[in-house]
Amino acid sequence: YRDWLAHPAYDDYWKQLSIEEHFSKIQVPALHVAAWYDLFQEGTLRNYLGIKAHGGSEAARNGQRLLVIVGGHAGPGPVIGEVDFGKDSLFSESALILRWYDYLLKGINNGMATEKPVKLFVMGKNIWREESGWPLERAHETRYYLHSTGKANNLRGDGSLGPEAPASETADQYGYDPADPAPTRGGPLCCDEAHQPPGAFDQRPVENREDVLVYTTPAFEQDTEVTGSISLEIYVSSSAVDTDFTGKVVDVGPQGFARNLTEGILRARYRTSREEAELMNPGEVYKLTINLWSTSNVFLTGHRLRLEVSSSNFPRFDRNLNTGDDQGHSARMVKATNVVYHDREHPSVLIVPVVPR
Repeated sequence: YRDWLAHPAYDDYWKQLSIEEHFSKIQVPALHVAAWYDLFQEGTLRNYLGIKAHGGSEAARNGQRLLVIVGGHAGPGPVIGEVDFGKDSLFSESALILRWYDYLLKGINNGMATEKPVKLFVMGKNIWREESGWPLERAHETRYYLHSTGKANNLRGDGSLGPEAPASETADQYGYDPADPAPTRGGPLCCDEAHQPPGAFDQRPVENREDVLVYTTPAFEQDTEVTGSISLEIYVSSSAVDTDFTGKVVDVGPQGFARNLTEGILRARYRTSREEAELMNPGEVYKLTINLWSTSNVFLTGHRLRLEVSSSNFPRFDRNLNTGDDQGHSARMVKATNVVYHDREHPSVLIVPVVPR
């Protein structure tokens, strides 16, 4: 724990431990098991892709397999949080691992050789599907631009998402107080279900806060699948020298239930590099790219896609105290006024991979 506090950036301490720095040393096939509500999801997907591209042998590069289930550390299902993903979501991971080792180590002809290398659980439809690879080649990068009249704060605001790039629009702003951070509600958590239950939850209690910006599409006129990695390109400024920006992607049902899908965060001091901190100039506009991790979800007809933007998701992520001080040892905190721009010069946009029907 003390080592972690002593190394807040991605320095040599972390590099010697990181699998990603050693893909070329891995020379064996591997079965990667990820989950949409698992706190290790992003690392598992990166490992699959990394060894496939940079493994130390042809057997390693050609022998990677990927399984993505629903819960992982968030639970076996079928109920993950407040959502029942159906009996088909149940999956015997142990049985698959035994099949994998029988095929890999014993040479048993049990069908593994002819199966596609990727198997995903597609939420919304709640079905399994095999794929030839990850990410899906047929998915189209689709851009949803942020819009509002400067009043996107909370669920009752006028924030929207649409395919048209913004022209002249008023920026949105909110106050972020580290003493009163936006709370975590479900998501890819682990190991403290009594206090912080993981999984899929209605996000409306969080979206009712003034320090959460809410942008929503119109209702989909047909089933729309999003499968793959999601990112948020956002133009921001702050009154502080350092702060965080968060994003969360949500599936909103016809009755308003707002199910969290995936989320991410960026500490502004690491906007250029994870290795070296660079504080902001208060009031200056910066373009940030926030990795919101991945999902596979069908937005059913009548559902809407929603984006939440804030500066905290606590306690899943530690609070930024907005001072630029050493986060691990400082207790000093200040409030920040944070601004999100969406106009012709600052086209903030959510980028999602849409799979054609």
